[in-house]
Amino acid sequence: MRRYAYAHAWITLVFFAVSIVLHRVFGWYAFVDEAQSHHQAAQFSAYAVEMGRDTFENWQSEALQLLWQVVGLAYFLYVGLPASKENGDRQEAKIDALLELVGKERGLALIKEIDESHDRRSGHADIHIDPPYGWSGGI
Repeated sequence: MRRYAYAHAWITLVFFAVSIVLHRVFGWYAFVDEAQSHHQAAQFSAYAVEMGRDTFENWQSEALQLLWQVVGLAYFLYVGLPASKENGDRQEAKIDALLELVGKERGLALIKEIDESHDRRSGHADIHIDPPYGWSGGI
């Protein structure tokens, strides 16, 4: 697994490098063709300005938007906004309650074992402040 740890980054870098080089080459051919159609000589400085403008315009509209969506979503999930962790806490509390309900002693031991071996942000998940249906945590 460690061997391929940065494979995605390297493949993405290669795709980026190839695409930017091809974009520049084909852009130069189109720029020269347009200059010739106006009976002018193609100048590299004008081409560099046009290519820079086009490239940053594309990055602004596509890459930055996608980057924000991916990085922003990952950040908010990492931070643990209430909307992103609400269902996980509820599900965890239900599973804890079922383990405790099925086998009181063994259930509590399993919950403790799982809590010790897995990272839990803040202690034991509670099912509700006021448990529904008269559930009081024991049988």
